[in-house]
Amino acid sequence: MLTLDQVQRALPPNLKTSATPALVDLINNVTSDPIIAEQVRSNFISYSSVLRDGKYKTEDYVNAVTYVSLKLLGNSNQDAYFKTFPQRHAALIAKGTSSKDIAAYVSAYNKGKMVNAIMEQTLVPTWVLNQHMYQEALNVQADLMANSHSDKVRCDAANSILTHLAKPKEAGPLINIDMRETSGMNELREALGKMAKQQQELITAGIATKEVAGQRIMQAEVIENGSI
Repeated sequence: MLTLDQVQRALPPNLKTSATPALVDLINNVTSDPIIAEQVRSNFISYSSVLRDGKYKTEDYVNAVTYVSLKLLGNSNQDAYFKTFPQRHAALIAKGTSSKDIAAYVSAYNKGKMVNAIMEQTLVPTWVLNQHMYQEALNVQADLMANSHSDKVRCDAANSILTHLAKPKEAGPLINIDMRETSGMNELREALGKMAKQQQELITAGIATKEVAGQRIMQAEVIENGSI
């Protein structure tokens, strides 16, 4: 469940006063389906940057996030619309609204500015959205490269680091992502790359790799007996 503090921090400065217990309850209780509810809560935080670029109401944003989340889970436009607005759907049916008119309402909502702004956010490359998992996977590979008792595992891990450590391609024109690297990031990237390459060369040459396994990624301090 989202907390009031999380919701408040996700909202832009001009909407922070909208972060009320009522809004938090609305987000947390948007659906009884736990999978959909989790997606909505996560997407509410992830895509909140769209609120900086337009004059939107927070309740409308919650509805749009719910609609987009349902679409991302495989629902059709119409099913996503009905699940997002069950009362509106019931009212349309009660009035005897034709299928053609209902489809027109759904199409109009699907083409709305906020919905499309959120949909654009979903186009952010997966390496950005899952950056924390990328780093965790890289840490696992680095650990295997340094500490595994199997030469093959160490070699494969070193090769994996060399293969996947390359800087990702920049995103397309719809998304403006600052991909500049700090000097610390550059140093860490270079150090890991050199370490992986050295490990590969030693394994290929049949030389024991204990020295490499024990070295520090940054600023290795070499002692006369060869240990690090």
